[in-house]
Amino acid sequence: MAAAGHAGFPGGALCRQLLLTLAILTVACDACKTVTLHVPSKLDAEKFIGRVNLKECFKSANAIHSSDPDFQILEDGSVYTTNAILLSSEKRTFTISLANTENQEEKTMLVLLERQTKRRHSQEKVLRRSKRRWAPIPCSVPENSLGPFPLFLQQIQSDTAQNYTIYYSIRGPGVDREPLNLFYVERDTGNLFCTRPVDREQYESFELVAFATTPDGYTPELPLPLIIRIEDENDNYPIFTETTYIFAVSENCRIGTTVGQVCATDKDEPDTLHTRLKYSIIEQLPASPVVFSMHPTTGVITTSSSQLDREVFDKYQLKIKVQDMDGQYFGLQTTSACVINIDDVNDNLPTFTRSSYVTSVEENRIDVEILRVTVEDKDLINTANWRANFTILKGNENGNFKIVTDPKTNEGVLCVVKPLNYEEKQQVTLQIGAVNEAPYSGSSRSAMNTATVTVNVQNQDEGPECSPAVQTVRIKENAPVGTQSSGYKAYDPDTRSSSGIRYKKLNDPQGWVTINENSGSVTTFRSLDREAETIRNGMYNVTVLATDKDGRTCTGILEIILEDVNDNGPSIPKQQVIICKPVMSSVEIVAVDPDEPIHGPPFDFSLEQVPSSDIYRMWRLTKINDTAARLSYLNDPQFGQYTVPIRVTDRLGQSLVTQVKVAVCDCVTENDCNLRVSPRTDNGGVMLGKWAILAILLGIALLFCILFTLICGASGAAKKPKVFPDDLAQQNLIVSNTEAPGDDRVCSTNGFSAHTVGSSAQGICGTMGSGVKGGGQETIEMVKGGHQTLESCRGAGQHHTLESCKGGGQHTLDSCRGGQVVAENCKYAHSEWYSFTQPRLGERLRLCDQDTDHTHAQDYVLTYKYEGRGSTAGSVGCCSERQEEDGLDFLDHLEPKFRTLAEACMKR
Repeated sequence: MAAAGHAGFPGGALCRQLLLTLAILTVACDACKTVTLHVPSKLDAEKFIGRVNLKECFKSANAIHSSDPDFQILEDGSVYTTNAILLSSEKRTFTISLANTENQEEKTMLVLLERQTKRRHSQEKVLRRSKRRWAPIPCSVPENSLGPFPLFLQQIQSDTAQNYTIYYSIRGPGVDREPLNLFYVERDTGNLFCTRPVDREQYESFELVAFATTPDGYTPELPLPLIIRIEDENDNYPIFTETTYIFAVSENCRIGTTVGQVCATDKDEPDTLHTRLKYSIIEQLPASPVVFSMHPTTGVITTSSSQLDREVFDKYQLKIKVQDMDGQYFGLQTTSACVINIDDVNDNLPTFTRSSYVTSVEENRIDVEILRVTVEDKDLINTANWRANFTILKGNENGNFKIVTDPKTNEGVLCVVKPLNYEEKQQVTLQIGAVNEAPYSGSSRSAMNTATVTVNVQNQDEGPECSPAVQTVRIKENAPVGTQSSGYKAYDPDTRSSSGIRYKKLNDPQGWVTINENSGSVTTFRSLDREAETIRNGMYNVTVLATDKDGRTCTGILEIILEDVNDNGPSIPKQQVIICKPVMSSVEIVAVDPDEPIHGPPFDFSLEQVPSSDIYRMWRLTKINDTAARLSYLNDPQFGQYTVPIRVTDRLGQSLVTQVKVAVCDCVTENDCNLRVSPRTDNGGVMLGKWAILAILLGIALLFCILFTLICGASGAAKKPKVFPDDLAQQNLIVSNTEAPGDDRVCSTNGFSAHTVGSSAQGICGTMGSGVKGGGQETIEMVKGGHQTLESCRGAGQHHTLESCKGGGQHTLDSCRGGQVVAENCKYAHSEWYSFTQPRLGERLRLCDQDTDHTHAQDYVLTYKYEGRGSTAGSVGCCSERQEEDGLDFLDHLEPKFRTLAEACMKR
């Protein structure tokens, strides 16, 4: 049997292969998917061998399990080995179970492992000769190994050790640097040892250098880098970043709303199972219902229910856990706390504590609180979700009430803002509503809660009522004084009667009417004029005060409508017009009638004939429309202003004559015309304008100024003290070149006589002589101070006579140095006088102070030429012995710098 069994071994292997295939097919029929992974025959622990797509089989799986404990499957489909595996056969299978714990649904996936076949390399590669390198096997040291120590790691063996004696040595931080001394190598054998446990969190690896030398110091091999890796051990617990997490989420939020995220760290080697963390919720308070879930990989907390209600639970406490080794039972774990506060939203409407209210108020009361209504709200107190806004929905059409919110109590305060009238309404029913300040976000169909308020109006004994406040009565204007009409009526609101009410007039602007104290009727006191300035739109207002027997009053207005009568003729408002000749030959005349239109246009325009005038020959009227006509001139009138009487008649024959002043002016526009003179008659009168009058007044004022200057100058010439000549230096005191006075002379002409006293005669002759320069062609200088000649008495035209130069019946000419020539009985006109006297006066001037030989007399006063200004060196004329009749009073008023010189002169 044993022989047969051995003889039939190949057949037994075939049977096992067939059974394996049959099992695979059986499992594959039940599996949703089959995945084949090609792996080497030898697999190390924690080695990645491939990845499968779990979503294709089951998308909502939240639990993954492998049927083979040698393999581990992660959430992303990665397949890792948990132990070292040696594939004895070419194929190996295991299944992956996918489940959803919420709906208890489960599916499986078949994984088929096939051993990889070795491929033969191409023999066509170019072979190169190179020196062989000694290569020890890479080694590692388990973290926190328990020994025994020294712990053998490996043997460093050189290829030349077969022919030579080799000594081995190592260098590096784990050998030379104190206090490590973690590694050493036996000199003869090359065995590498570790001396004590190593913490990977302190040293992840060591880089050493191995040397191989012969006893005589020859180095047959190059230095060999030797890396010793510290294998990580799961010796560190994952740690949350915070001891307590605090999050907040709004109530009634949707499923899947993110609440927050927790995070933990692990000091073990990254990207290994030692640092692959899984998060979960261990406990929830309150426990029911479960409303939160946590993503196992990211640590994100989301809502798993829409039943979050702050009014039920305003806070949840969670106990959360994090575990490494991808959450396997042997992994290290840590817990923490999480507090989730539920934020309030306006999901509760304010609700009235009562559905109906009853209150009362006296009539005519205002600004009084009559009711407070209370509401309840489950939302968070003193927030916009809790505070109520009240409104009156019905019953307040007249605006008698208003309702406001008391911010302290959240009550609705109902007030009366407009007085109620018991006689009009005894009861008012209001419907009020309440909403929150924040918009409602709940599920109720009604967005407002309402209540009913019944307000009973209480009667009050009140005074007379002036209703309506404005009452009208119609009276024709110009009605006879004493015309009586119905007036103002007030009544008692309780009895609806006017008995016992007295009336008084408070305001009557024109004093046109009187009012009866008992009946309120009005009687005209003066004639009423609808066209008065204070009347607007034909209405006249009188203020009336009504008083009852208890002294209570009310005030009303009696509006008197004045009915128009045709008592005014049409008038022309613009009574002064301008016609710019020859630019325009006519002007438009517009008439108005203060009466109503029924007594107004169309108007009839006509010229009013004035005795002894030629109105019709000078002017013509042409009608333009119902209210205007055109006034045109005829026969080319002279420039000036004319008065044209125009009669305007309305449709009922009422007429009025208006005197229109027409200015015919030489201008282009009306603004250029300065013709403003007094009105003239139609036969050529002239009116001066305002500018002409102003020019005349200015001329008169200027003439008075000139006369005043002449009079003051003449009087001042006789009294004026002697002054220094213009060419005198500042230091000169007395003029040293004064000539002696000449003989007395009398110069006369026909019709004129000159009277002189003493030496003043030489003044006239001398002055006349000085006025004749260059052969005697200059006119006589009559007034030395004003430099005026006889020409100053001439006017601009020939119509002025010498009478304009008279003063007090005789004409006085200021002559040379104070002499006077009196012209008595000026008989001749200016032109005749001028032509008669001019040649004779010139002849007399030439003969003045001449002898029979027609030469100047010895005592003739000669005119000296200008010899320049005085010397800056001064003059000593004050020290001369010359005696003069000239006054020396000015020496008493010298300035300080002349006093010393004056004293010296006086002593001498």
